[in-house]
Amino acid sequence: MKLSCLPVSFFGEIIGGTMSVGQWAREAAAVGLDAIDLSILFVEGQDSSDLKALRQEIGSAGMKVAMVTTYPDFTNPGSEVRAREAARLERHITAAAALGAEMVRVTAGQAHPETDRADGLTWAIEGLTGALAVAEKQGIQLVFENHSKPGIWDYADFAHPTDIFLSIVRATSGTALGINFDTANTLVAGDDPLPVLEQVMDRLVSVHAADTRAQGRLQPTVIGTGLVPFAEIFAFLRNSGFDGWICIEEASGTGRAGVKTAVDFVRQAWADA
Repeated sequence: MKLSCLPVSFFGEIIGGTMSVGQWAREAAAVGLDAIDLSILFVEGQDSSDLKALRQEIGSAGMKVAMVTTYPDFTNPGSEVRAREAARLERHITAAAALGAEMVRVTAGQAHPETDRADGLTWAIEGLTGALAVAEKQGIQLVFENHSKPGIWDYADFAHPTDIFLSIVRATSGTALGINFDTANTLVAGDDPLPVLEQVMDRLVSVHAADTRAQGRLQPTVIGTGLVPFAEIFAFLRNSGFDGWICIEEASGTGRAGVKTAVDFVRQAWADA
């Protein structure tokens, strides 16, 4: 098992400039991670020389980038907006490749009130599959997530309801689009995560190890202290031969202590599974 972490608890500091990505890489090395994850918000707009220097700084900490998370909004009712989102994702894939990332996390888009189910499915599938050729050229694996809602969006993810997520998964069968399964978001949608994970196992590339204190709504908590059945999920993954990345999504707001607790918990829970 390979372990990385997306430091949601540090987003404010990193985006605000009081913590550098290099500092995050050194923190990650200190707690024994194999790699780090980055939000595209950390690096959006940086040129190739900036990204090259950042990749070297991350490497000097003994780290590499496993995943860059992006937030494409392919379900926007405006065709011009969707075209801009597609072009923006291409730039993000190129930036991720410059950082040496293995994966780029992609989303369907927001549940805009004007977007009905049929159009949303069509546009999401077009946007997600349309980026695959660029990703392949850049050596990047795109991974689609059962996502909920990032802070930068006005609405929840169009694909947050489990049935819509699975509809997109089925419609993209046979493509190179992989799956990043978030352990908490299916619970947040009101469903049991394990039966959903079983349905996407053949496409699984990575796992977001996240936790929530409540079912039916997102209440991030320290990994291992919420409702997510990690023992059952990890046992299923191990029995299925999963050897990809487990990417901790640390969003408890407890800073360094939360990251360290999450790393220790996931490693022990995986060993015990």
